Amino acid sequence: MNIILTENVEKLGKVGEVVKVKDGYARNYLFPRNLGLPATTGNVKRLEKEKAKRLAAYEAQKKEAEKKAEVLGKVSLTIAVAVNDQEKLYGAVSEAEILEALETEGQKIDKKSLVIEKPVEELGIFEIGVKLHPEVIAKIRLWVTKKG
Repeated sequence: MNIILTENVEKLGKVGEVVKVKDGYARNYLFPRNLGLPATTGNVKRLEKEKAKRLAAYEAQKKEAEKKAEVLGKVSLTIAVAVNDQEKLYGAVSEAEILEALETEGQKIDKKSLVIEKPVEELGIFEIGVKLHPEVIAKIRLWVTKKG
C-alpha cells in the first residue's frame, strides 16, 4: 500500500514522502497514530498545498532569523571573572553567565540555542554561536576579562 507520511517516521521517511508499506502496518500503526494517509489523488494534491505553505513559513522564519543574526553579530559581551596568580580562571564561564550578559544587552536567547565548541577557561576573546534556525547561526564576541 502506498501512503503519504504526515509526520517524520524513523527508518521510514520524512513528512510528505510517498512510501510503500504493508497493509497491516499502515492500518494498525500509521493510520491510528495519524502518521500517514492513503496516497490518493486528493490527498496528494492537498499535501502539495500544505508543503507550499510549510515552505513559505520556513523561509519566513529563516529571514527573521537572519535579521536577528545581523543584530546579534554586532553584540559584544564582556564578562569579568576571578583569576588566580597565574591569571587562570577558577572555573569556566558558564552558559548562565553568557545568557545573563546577553540579557543585559537586551537580547533574550534560549539556553539550548547557544553553541559553545569548547569551555571558556581562560582570559581572551571568544566567538560564541547562537543557533537561531537550522540554517542560521549568529556569532557573538565574548570578552573574558580579569575581575577587579
